[in-house]
Amino acid sequence: MEPEAVGFETMLVTGGAGFVGSNLAISFKKSRPGSRVIAFDNLKRRGSELNINRLKDNDVRFVHGDIRNPEDLKLKEQIDVIIECSAEASVLAGWGESPRYVLDTNLTGAINCFELARRHGADILFLSTSRVYPFEAINRVETVETVTRFEWDESALTSIPGISDKGISEEFSVSGAKTMYGATKLCSEIILNEYMSMYGIRGVINRCGVIAGPWQFGKVDQGIVALWAAAHVFKRDLSYIGFGGKGKQVRDLVFIDDLFELLKIQLSNLDACDGEVFNIGGGPDMSFSLLELTGICQEVTGNRINISAEPEGRPGDIMIYLSDLSKAQSNLGWQPRTDVVEVVDIVTGWIRDHERALYQVMLP
Repeated sequence: MEPEAVGFETMLVTGGAGFVGSNLAISFKKSRPGSRVIAFDNLKRRGSELNINRLKDNDVRFVHGDIRNPEDLKLKEQIDVIIECSAEASVLAGWGESPRYVLDTNLTGAINCFELARRHGADILFLSTSRVYPFEAINRVETVETVTRFEWDESALTSIPGISDKGISEEFSVSGAKTMYGATKLCSEIILNEYMSMYGIRGVINRCGVIAGPWQFGKVDQGIVALWAAAHVFKRDLSYIGFGGKGKQVRDLVFIDDLFELLKIQLSNLDACDGEVFNIGGGPDMSFSLLELTGICQEVTGNRINISAEPEGRPGDIMIYLSDLSKAQSNLGWQPRTDVVEVVDIVTGWIRDHERALYQVMLP
């Protein structure tokens, strides 16, 4: 499906100074130079302040505000489109401490954004997460171990609805524990569906897996590709955590520019995909294990680092996650283009171009 011109006068990108939000805001502004694009962010994530000048340089208006506070979202402009990608994105949020921040941000904050959409009659693209799928159910799928990764046992996939050698589809059950991060995102999906039904808001839900690219300030619990690349550039130690400490757990990834192309298609064809849910990632062809990612980073950077083994896992972790992209491919004609090696090369180049600013932010 070839996208037509994306029509909007004013777009609001929540979480707009973060990795995903800042890149999307700038890309949409470049695609429609005559439009207004507003990036809205509370700057809680360390490193997000580095994006403020970058947004301004690309003629994106920055608004310092917090989606948890409805007063901050009383904007003077008429908002036509909201890209809702604000979130506490750590899968460890709430473990061993109060979940209040993740609840207030990912659920109450999302509802405040939906209210803004209702008041303005705005369309909304909601960036949800693959973490809405329960980790225990995924980890119960039988696996086999190869030299560099764990893989699903193909003979076990035929008896489980919503999973195949293509990955996990939108039909996979969401019943079961999924971390507080995943639970708040799923609750927000449910409430957004009610807003769309009750108030005629047009919207799309995208359940994203690992997203990677430049301007991602990776941490152990979120942003693994940027973290791995930075550790190799700066020659800092890492650890393989969980699943025996072998580094064979697997994820697929989608490059941030490929995600932008998807959202552009959706906005250009919103009547056709209104109310739909899509699993978004790179699929099996653009997947990696941590062990494989290490080899790629060694090749790209020319550096080798010490990586220790921590056999015990973290709560809520998943051995294998792969996105089944069939629905996005068939309904939207979308296909991710950028493979893992290219992404690592791009991210490494970005880190080296900004070493002084990034050293303390990414690897304190």
